[in-house]
Amino acid sequence: MSLRVAAYCIIIEDGRILLSHWSERGSDGWTLPGGGLEPYEDPRDAAVREVFEETGYRAELDELLGIDSHIVPTEQRLADVNEPLQALRIIYRAHVTGGELTNEIDGSTDEARWIQLDEVAALKRVGLVEVGMRMAGVEL
Repeated sequence: MSLRVAAYCIIIEDGRILLSHWSERGSDGWTLPGGGLEPYEDPRDAAVREVFEETGYRAELDELLGIDSHIVPTEQRLADVNEPLQALRIIYRAHVTGGELTNEIDGSTDEARWIQLDEVAALKRVGLVEVGMRMAGVEL
């Protein structure tokens, strides 16, 4: 089994949540900004870096909300591999401190957007959005 450790941020301001559109290898769904840790990278640094890469915003972490473990069966993996994946997803509450909303170019996401909380339930999204919202105490 492969292991992937990633860090994500849930950023909610003025009744809106900041999401990224995941487009890697034909994927199509909204997700929390974040991604995999680089070798030797602290998860907190990875979360802040990924928010900037995917959204153009500088973020500051407020608190660790939790760690989620998600198993992706072999047949659901996007990559051409012959083993399941365990994804450890570290989720932080954060807030924007600067920057400008910008879409990522040549990355795993292709759009960043503020979305009204009451519109999230109707979005095509990955399960991580619900996990993060639940950890943050926000109902879908």
